[in-house]
Amino acid sequence: MTEFTPYASLAGGVLIGLSTVILLLANGRIAGISGIYSRLFEPSTLANGKSAWVHGEKGWQLSFVVGIVLAPLLLMVAGFEIEQVFTGDLTLIAIAGALVGFGSVFGSGCTSGHGVCGLSRLSVRSLAATITFMSVGIAVVFVLRHVVGG
Repeated sequence: MTEFTPYASLAGGVLIGLSTVILLLANGRIAGISGIYSRLFEPSTLANGKSAWVHGEKGWQLSFVVGIVLAPLLLMVAGFEIEQVFTGDLTLIAIAGALVGFGSVFGSGCTSGHGVCGLSRLSVRSLAATITFMSVGIAVVFVLRHVVGG
């Protein structure tokens, strides 16, 4: 069981909310992480035939993803204690990650796009997606902890 950290959780939630507002105000873009990440690997050209890399369309996406990866590393360098523990079978973790990726594509977004950005825009589609994400997550944890005994 992980330790309950209400202040760290609140601070993280505030930072996530603030970053989504900044991205929306600065670029007019929704902070759906799975969409931002997947579009980095799509070959894209603008309507005028120019590369999207040249005109900065991919630059902000790359900066966003690099920031997600570098932020905890920079916090550790600054002296903050960050502990992430993975327990269990790494093969199962990899399979779970692949299923989450598939679900993000299948559901046209992830929890950040639907749950944080979509709900704040009162999107009915995002409400349905978030209810589905949360219900399935709760059911899986219940089955793994109380039925399977994991």
